[in-house]
Amino acid sequence: MRKQPRKQPAKQFRQRPAKQPKRSKQNSQLASYLRHHLQMLVASLGYLTRQPVSTLMTSAVIAIALALPAGLYIALDNASQLSADWDGSAMISLFLKDKTDLKQAQKLADRLALSKEIEKVIIIDRDQGLKQFQRISGFGDAIKFLDENPLPHVITVQPAGDQQRPEKIVHLVEKLQNESLVELAQLDMQWVKRLYTLLDVAQRGVWIIGSLLSLAVLLIIGNTIRLDIQNRREAIEVSKLIGASDAFIRRPFLYTGMWYGISGGLLAWVLISVSLGIMADPVQKLAALYHSSYELSGLDIGNITTLLLLSCLLGLAGSWIAVGRHLSEIEPS
Repeated sequence: MRKQPRKQPAKQFRQRPAKQPKRSKQNSQLASYLRHHLQMLVASLGYLTRQPVSTLMTSAVIAIALALPAGLYIALDNASQLSADWDGSAMISLFLKDKTDLKQAQKLADRLALSKEIEKVIIIDRDQGLKQFQRISGFGDAIKFLDENPLPHVITVQPAGDQQRPEKIVHLVEKLQNESLVELAQLDMQWVKRLYTLLDVAQRGVWIIGSLLSLAVLLIIGNTIRLDIQNRREAIEVSKLIGASDAFIRRPFLYTGMWYGISGGLLAWVLISVSLGIMADPVQKLAALYHSSYELSGLDIGNITTLLLLSCLLGLAGSWIAVGRHLSEIEPS
């Protein structure tokens, strides 16, 4: 009898778990990383709100340090606008040649008024100029004995706002001097140079003060974070015992410093706005005495964004310096 071949038992195959795609794994790690950052961001804000008095005091000190240079910058910006808009800005006097008649002078004035470098052109004819001279000089009776008017026609030219810098005014004077009907182009540059030199000195002073007070903000935030590190020393030691990295431990302190900076920047914005509101009415009344409609300009969106961004960066930098220095000194015993 023929033997039947023994059937081999079917191999049982276990289904292997599908490998997780590499990109999916990376996305999961990134999501976890971002989630932890968000948790630390909210937790650090909650930590500050649980101690409102100390948080408010620290933020107020930071706000004063930030408001002083920012307020000086706004004051300097207003002064620059005032000097540019002031009707008594640099005026160039063009003394025309003696043979120039009033019709020729009017044509020259009309042509100059079309230039982008010139804001305003005024003609003072020789008769009007003589009357002004009589009124100002006090030689009215003596002038009556003159056979003819010795004064020429004069055109006064006010440069445009973007031409008020001394070097640009000098270039404009040289250009006007080359006009065929102009005998002399005259400008008193001394006060213009003094004004812009003073504004330049003030601007440099604001930058110096701002740099020093920014350093003060770094020290304030750094010292505050140092105290926070000391208060949470035991928690840091436990975290290091269970294997937490320095980056993991550093994270909440960095966000705490950032919140200090942002709160200080917001308070500085409030201080500057209140100060400008207090000064607005007296400045407007003073401008009215000089027949001007000038008004103080405050912080615009760009200024506010810059202030908050700078305060945020100072908070992060101060906390980073403090954490980097003091965190390495704490080791689990």
